[in-house]
Amino acid sequence: MASDALQELAVPKSSVRKKKVYTPPAELRPQTAAAARKPSPTWIPATAVGLIVFAIAWLVTYYLTGQWFDLGENFLFLYDLSYWNLAIGFGAMILSLILLTKWR
Repeated sequence: MASDALQELAVPKSSVRKKKVYTPPAELRPQTAAAARKPSPTWIPATAVGLIVFAIAWLVTYYLTGQWFDLGENFLFLYDLSYWNLAIGFGAMILSLILLTKWR
């Protein structure tokens, strides 16, 4: 046991190496900073929100006229479109999602 304590004192402490901070080459660095990019026009979020509201209103109207309420001759075209109503509603939502990806 005494030899274990003596052996621990005889081991030198290893030196800590300082590593250089990696800097990528100039051709790999982004040229424009995020703060320097122009903000998006105001019509992008307004149009996206409008498309979302339109899609929800379209789908709700389609479901209400198809199942519970008869809104008369004015909404007869919804019945004629059948399942294309879903394509119109979800298509408007997808378009709004695409527009929102352009928003900064």
